[in-house]
Amino acid sequence: MTHRQSTSTEQYDLAVAGGGIAGLTAALTAGDQGARVLMLSKGPLLASTSYYAQGGIAAAVGEDDSPELHVLDTLAAGRGLCRESAVRVLVGDAPARIDELRSRGVRFDDGLGLEGGHSRRRVLHVDGAETGRMVAEQLAADAAAHPLIDVVEGECVLALWVFEGRCVGVVTGARAVRARATLLATGGAAALWARTTNPRGAVGDAIVMAFRAGAAIADLEFVQFHPTALRDTGFLLSEALRGEGALLLDAQGDRFVDELAPRDVVARAIAARGAVLLDLRPIDRSRFPSLMAPIAEAGYDPAAEPVPVAPAAHYTMGGVVTDADGRTEVAGLFAAGECACTGVHGANRLASNSMLECLIFGHRGALAALAEPAAGESGKAPIVEEQPPVSEEVRRAVWKDAGLVRDASGLERLLVSPHSLARLVAESALARRESRGGHFRTDFPHEDSSLEGVHTVIRLGAAPSLEPWS
Repeated sequence: MTHRQSTSTEQYDLAVAGGGIAGLTAALTAGDQGARVLMLSKGPLLASTSYYAQGGIAAAVGEDDSPELHVLDTLAAGRGLCRESAVRVLVGDAPARIDELRSRGVRFDDGLGLEGGHSRRRVLHVDGAETGRMVAEQLAADAAAHPLIDVVEGECVLALWVFEGRCVGVVTGARAVRARATLLATGGAAALWARTTNPRGAVGDAIVMAFRAGAAIADLEFVQFHPTALRDTGFLLSEALRGEGALLLDAQGDRFVDELAPRDVVARAIAARGAVLLDLRPIDRSRFPSLMAPIAEAGYDPAAEPVPVAPAAHYTMGGVVTDADGRTEVAGLFAAGECACTGVHGANRLASNSMLECLIFGHRGALAALAEPAAGESGKAPIVEEQPPVSEEVRRAVWKDAGLVRDASGLERLLVSPHSLARLVAESALARRESRGGHFRTDFPHEDSSLEGVHTVIRLGAAPSLEPWS
């Protein structure tokens, strides 16, 4: 990937932190509007969580489908916690964003896929399980070639530059950069858990930065554990495999769960049995060469026998609180993608709504950011207080005490974690005294109807509050 280096004296209309699909979409949207954009990625653009996403993009484009059915499926997966207004934005804007990808040269496979929680085939794929890679590559190439977008790889945003309550730019390890608006799109925090499908750097950087800058964060207790990661390596085996007919078998070779039930249900059913196998023999494996090769490299022959799988932390539903245009509670600061919390996923994300979320809210966030007033006085750039790196000990503790199944004693142990986001996850999970979607507590194993539509919100210097969202 080529990129152009900028200098700290330059003024930008939009600074984007993060190089995945949400950040790329925001940068391209703003650039196409004539805005000067700086896009900062702490690693290569083609190493983001988006790049490795195997799933597809959900959109109600089939003849037997409708936006209303997509809304209903999303609300059902979210277990009474989705913000319906955000869901309707997500679903309603989907066809336009799919058309835009096609206009950029993304070629979707023929036909539509079926994944867990969907009542219709509505998942668009590119080269089987290569959707994230192919979309990210196209958007990254477009951003690198755009005359108004400066793409800088290997430069990490460490803090937000806030002056008199407004975000006026960012501070990196090398410099301070002024911008009329800033959009965070650094992905989620699933790599805080020891067993994860995410790149190791997905530890919630943006969530911590925004929180320290005064933005509200919400729903950190809701974590989606993907049911089928290869047990030996943690390599993700896409839900598209089960959508095409792959079967989950227990140690006796018997099916024990609906393979396309919501992910939290499937993941807990697998964890309860310990040793579980994914039988790929019933499907056309040639459609998924990028999945079959790592299985073979791990020493398994999926044509001859089922392969061992186990759940892994995959997606964090919580993040920086935003409205449907990406606005946070800090003026001039926006967020999109997995680091944001619009309420669109509720307690459990519907499969393949996440890449759609990046496209929809990256686009909307960029347009809203460009409506911000011109940058004024910015004061002096802040001194950065760096977050300590995430140790393996922290990851193991988060897996043990805030994993698939939690209770108060384990969560209380996490309150003294050296990592601030691990502590915030524990605070959120302790505040929600029920089980719902991706949050399961053995000491409160049932849903509490009084908490339907109620979100766990934390602001700097305050205890978690339970707030209803409309």
